[in-house]
Amino acid sequence: MQKLKFSEDLCKGCGLCVSACPKKILELDTSRVNSKGYNPVICSNEDACISCAFCATMCPDLVISVDK
Repeated sequence: MQKLKFSEDLCKGCGLCVSACPKKILELDTSRVNSKGYNPVICSNEDACISCAFCATMCPDLVISVDK
């Protein structure tokens, strides 16, 4: 089951969620850009996610939603 959902077209690549993640499983995808021209956030290891929602709390643009 997918725990994290990203509205990638809203992401501005600020990296606040990346620094807030205690498991260090979020990163900016430097291989592509979204419709706004930014590198969107991705989860590199969905199984390691503990659904703490720190990333969603830190995101100023409400890009991330967390299912528990």
